Amino acid sequence: MKKISCYLTGRIHRYLLAIASMVIATSLDMVSPQLTKHIIDDVIVGGQLEKLSPLLAGIFVIGAARFVFGYVKEYGFDTLAAGIGTQMRRDLFDHIQSLSAEFFDRTGTGELMTRVKDDIDALWNALGYVSMLILEVVYHVGIILFCMYSLNWKLALLPTLVMIFCGWMALRMERELDAVYEKISEENAVLNSVAEENLAGVRTVRAFTRERHEIKKFLSHNKRYYELNMTQSKIFVRYSPYFSAATRLTPLLTLLFGGALYMTGEVSLGTLGAFVEYSMNIVWPMEMLGWLTNDLSTAVGSYKKIKRVYDNKPAIREEELPVCPEKIGGRIRFEGVSFKRTKEQYILKDISFTVEPGKTLGIMGATGSGKSSVVQLLQRMYEPEEGSIYLDDIDIKRLSLKQLRSSISMVMQEVFLFSDTVSENIRLGARRSLTEEDIATAGRRAQAEEFVEQLSHGYETVIGERGVGLSGGQKQRISIARALSKGAPVLVLDDATSALDMETEHAIWQEFHALKKVTKIIITHRISAVRDAEEIIILDKGRIAERGTHTALLEKKGLYYETFRTQYESVWEKGKGGDGEHDI
Repeated sequence: MKKISCYLTGRIHRYLLAIASMVIATSLDMVSPQLTKHIIDDVIVGGQLEKLSPLLAGIFVIGAARFVFGYVKEYGFDTLAAGIGTQMRRDLFDHIQSLSAEFFDRTGTGELMTRVKDDIDALWNALGYVSMLILEVVYHVGIILFCMYSLNWKLALLPTLVMIFCGWMALRMERELDAVYEKISEENAVLNSVAEENLAGVRTVRAFTRERHEIKKFLSHNKRYYELNMTQSKIFVRYSPYFSAATRLTPLLTLLFGGALYMTGEVSLGTLGAFVEYSMNIVWPMEMLGWLTNDLSTAVGSYKKIKRVYDNKPAIREEELPVCPEKIGGRIRFEGVSFKRTKEQYILKDISFTVEPGKTLGIMGATGSGKSSVVQLLQRMYEPEEGSIYLDDIDIKRLSLKQLRSSISMVMQEVFLFSDTVSENIRLGARRSLTEEDIATAGRRAQAEEFVEQLSHGYETVIGERGVGLSGGQKQRISIARALSKGAPVLVLDDATSALDMETEHAIWQEFHALKKVTKIIITHRISAVRDAEEIIILDKGRIAERGTHTALLEKKGLYYETFRTQYESVWEKGKGGDGEHDI
């Protein structure tokens, strides 16, 4: 994570201008009591009426200048904080995007949303008005003490002691608030995660009538969040009377003590008047101590949370000088690949196969056998524990992630669509190169044209978040159109047509088979999807249990044969009188 000072680079001149404006504005505040002193001593007591007009003009000029420099100060700090906050949010989002899949496996979406939004906002505030007020309080207190001690050191002792007391109380409060805010930040992340999870899965919640359970879960976290905020408020309320008492009593005690000194002749009436004004002017820094301490504790806690995200480094890294072939042919080779996400159990073990350019590999197996992990390894979402993966005889670790992943088109069973137009969702993989005609062609090939044209604005219709409003088959066809339009040399189909009717599925598979120059990996449970593949591998508990063509695997009468019998049982019974499976 960049240091805060790094974000000030290039903005230092604007920051110095804002600080200079703050110094001038605060200094002008200190001049006004001096003019009040002269009005009392020279004009009211001394009777020098000719000095009244210049002194009043001076007060007016000070007020006008205070307005100008106060505006420059506020505008300068606000714009600087906005610029730094925006850059910090962008850097954090870029870092999160660079992290590997294993990070997202163990980190909730709601927690990351809290870091990107709420915690960056807390730092934004700290770098803006909080830092401005801290600097202003420090300078204000320093110069006001100088002015007060210049007038009378005895009278200045009283506000000095009061300020020391308030500073000590503020430090005690800050320590208590810091511990509480840490818990508030954690609970805020959990609350966001629960809310995001339930809103995204609202249909599942309703389908299983879990509304009451989910509401209770949300309310329990909401109650915890409320209790922590109440604890924070109680701490602040417990200390607040001390600050309020100090700010109210300081001018009164100054007036009483100063009056006694005036009666002994140690101070003039004008000096006493200036002192009272100074003591009233020192009130707001005392009142601000609690608020500033609270906001600063919030920012420090947020900084720690953000730093923890930055402490996570991408597990998948590119070489400094990656290999950049001009063209990817699509030859895929796995050599002795083993993979596990936990230390105890392998998901894949000793997987080896080769798919020549333009050929098709079918991968079958029971749920949890590791089929999808093959694709995730091919895309370098994860790294294998053992073995190597090659694309066009180049180890994929030597390729840039951009070239590797842009060479692979994916159609997954779980389709993710963005809240955008149909057109933008289709052009996702090749946004800059696709024309409207290309998008329409991809829609036709994916059998999506008919239902898309019935939408209110055709391909420019904005679909809801995650494709809400579309059926599973419609979302799947948009995903297929996205993959076809990308035109990558490798096409991966992971239960790509599971939500389609048989007629639509057949038409789409005809399109897939027509891609003669595209290497295809088909992950499926259906025999019909892989029977024409050049090679089919059957995974069982992470290992290759069987491999071969459709005919060869049937002849082995193993796992593939049993799957075939299960899926074609009714046809099998009819075909017993002939050649059996070969007739089918």
